[in-house]
Amino acid sequence: MILDDYQKRVDQLFEQIKTTQRENIITAGKMIAETIDAGGNIYLSGICHSIEMDLFNRGGGPAFYRTFHYKLDVQSDARERDRSDLDTDMEGLGAYILKASTIRPGDILFVGSVSGRTKGVVDLAWEAKKMGIKVIAMSSMSYAQTVDAVHSSGKKLYEFVDLTLDNCAPAAEAMLEVDGIEANFAAASGIASSYILWSVTAVVLEEMQKSGKTPLLLKSANFPGGTEYNNAEVYPHYKEFGW
Repeated sequence: MILDDYQKRVDQLFEQIKTTQRENIITAGKMIAETIDAGGNIYLSGICHSIEMDLFNRGGGPAFYRTFHYKLDVQSDARERDRSDLDTDMEGLGAYILKASTIRPGDILFVGSVSGRTKGVVDLAWEAKKMGIKVIAMSSMSYAQTVDAVHSSGKKLYEFVDLTLDNCAPAAEAMLEVDGIEANFAAASGIASSYILWSVTAVVLEEMQKSGKTPLLLKSANFPGGTEYNNAEVYPHYKEFGW
């Protein structure tokens, strides 16, 4: 059955992450704990179709992560015309986004691009590094090493960020061949990225405890007492201390 093939392939994916990414996961967790200890913020930005939301505002999720999302809303309601003769490249927008945000030098910004070359993501990470922000990228090394860079720097994420976590997705993302279907089935990076993020977080919790901090985790809002606990203990603590 395709179901059995898929589940076997997921097991292989997780085992590959466990055996190849352990040291990077530990390094990322220690970087986060050290940044928290220094009073910095930890931002997660658009990782693999917003899989970072798996860690926010839910039972068992930590208080110290915050989203880094942005939107440019342009009101330009007019007829469609050919604009191919104009330079509409948005490279450099990352600098504006960062300067308009609450981020500071020394903070950590997680970014994600499975191919490692997504122009907007590379631009944001590139500008963040220029500002003195520590950047951790989540990418597929198999994918990134088979494609060309599109940013003017000539770089892909893994070539300039502080740390790259390899989600071990195959090049072109899909991980399972199915007889009779030309395209492969089942994206690998989403489930892999969630697994890696929770693994990194496990390291952060342990490192914080070593330094005498008790990490605050959210309780489920749908379980009795959860909302009251979060409102009384977790959210005020984050506003004061950032964790």
